[in-house]
Amino acid sequence: MKKNIIIAALAIAAPVVCAAALPQSQSDDPVIMTVNGQPVLRSEFEYSYNKNNSEGVIDKKTVLEYVDLFVNYKLKVCAALDAKYDTLTSFKQEFAQYRDQQVKPSLVTDADMLAEAHRIYDRTVESIGPEGLIKTAHILLRLNQQASDAERQAARQRIDSVYNALKKGADFAELAQKVSEDPGSAQQGGELPFVSRGQLIKEFEDAAFALKDGEMSGVVESPYGYHIILMKEHKDFEPFDYHKESILKYMEQRGIREQLADRKVDSLVKQSEGKLTKETLMQQEARKLSANDNEMKYLIQEYHDGLLLYEISNQLVWDKAAKDEAGLAQYFKKNKKKYRWDKPHFKGIAYHVKEQADVEGVKNCVKKLKFGQWAEALRQTFNGDSIIRIRVEKGIFRQGDNALVDSAVFKKDTTVTKLKDYPIDAVYGKILKNGPEDYTDVRGLVVTDYQDMLEREWVANLRRKYTYSVNTEVLNTVNNH
Repeated sequence: MKKNIIIAALAIAAPVVCAAALPQSQSDDPVIMTVNGQPVLRSEFEYSYNKNNSEGVIDKKTVLEYVDLFVNYKLKVCAALDAKYDTLTSFKQEFAQYRDQQVKPSLVTDADMLAEAHRIYDRTVESIGPEGLIKTAHILLRLNQQASDAERQAARQRIDSVYNALKKGADFAELAQKVSEDPGSAQQGGELPFVSRGQLIKEFEDAAFALKDGEMSGVVESPYGYHIILMKEHKDFEPFDYHKESILKYMEQRGIREQLADRKVDSLVKQSEGKLTKETLMQQEARKLSANDNEMKYLIQEYHDGLLLYEISNQLVWDKAAKDEAGLAQYFKKNKKKYRWDKPHFKGIAYHVKEQADVEGVKNCVKKLKFGQWAEALRQTFNGDSIIRIRVEKGIFRQGDNALVDSAVFKKDTTVTKLKDYPIDAVYGKILKNGPEDYTDVRGLVVTDYQDMLEREWVANLRRKYTYSVNTEVLNTVNNH
């Protein structure tokens, strides 16, 4: 999804707004401005202002400074609505997805979550069964199932000696730490977590559930090898209240609330017998929430308008400027002095080759091509197969950007580190003394400046096209009422 749309849009400077006074509403939430005939309440302006000028924001605005940005934002939204961007399928889908993310959680009450937590608890109790939970410790000596008779006999002798030591009073935990080949439990003195029937391999489980608390098994063989099992404790699963908080936390982490919301939406649509679709239901719920919660109301509206603003700004400013090669060239030509450099730059390549013949080969390859075509031509000519014949760095270099350029072009006393397997260094290009010769030399800067120009022109046109006015009396009460 597109993020920080509103913040980016409101960060653009604009002319001062006309401050024609309007009669102030007597309500607790008066109209602070009117844009294209549509009233804007003080609460909406405050929501936007406070959100975009919170702690941590570097370029904070005063209320008066923010008015210009907010008016521009509203004017652009008017233009997007007039251009029917809100009817685009892509817009509808993305907005609905965001709106539903905000609205759906409200469909699930605490009672719904508690009821689901009880269902999870009941299923857990059922899966544990009447035998409850057991906590055991064990000592394991591993035995491969394909072990030879000799290996099997040796392992049996070892486990028997461990068992005899335990029978004579050796400490189970100490022996587990020393000899058990289950590294996870061995560090804990052989202890395993509480488990229920069905969570262990059958041979181990049958032997363990047959033990009483404090009782030790004989030698038990399983697919993993030989075990000696000590029963630590039996217990029943604790009551619901004991696990309530952990179950609710688990539900939030696993997105159970969202699943319940989806189920409730489906149920409500089905119960309507064709009167509701998912979309109309979510619209209704969004309106209900917004009627009682200004924060939610303006959050949803902010995303709705922000999506519109992104789409129209991208078409009329951002993407347009980036793709308008003729416009960029013309803008650069008109503003060339703006991009002059204090010091010469080198426009070209610093390259490293294996053979002397390739030094001239590189020059001959690119000398009749446009600078933007060099990289692909060199790749196809010299590095087109599995053998990499040259290493190249292409760009517009200032002094200090590249040691080889500093040494060969700017004649600085610089150490050039040799590349392994590419012993011959060379450069090719030209020195630009006063500044870039073409907009492509500073394309990023030109695109940004061209976008700014288009933005200013667009805003000026919008301010001529649409009417707007601000109630200065209400403006003076922002965050002070």
